[in-house]
Amino acid sequence: MILDHLVAQHGWEQLGRMINIRCFRYDPGIQSSLQFLRRTPRARPQAEALYLRDKAKPTP
Repeated sequence: MILDHLVAQHGWEQLGRMINIRCFRYDPGIQSSLQFLRRTPRARPQAEALYLRDKAKPTP
């Protein structure tokens, strides 16, 4: 759900610039990115923090 939101909100290219991890920059995909985020402790908090920032923004 978090990754789906981030991709819909920012797109893969922008997401790769915001969170510098390979699975967002080169041949991105939901399945491979989810696997990476589950296995990599440093990457998951970055994605979660970006999601929380997006949710905290007021919607017009």
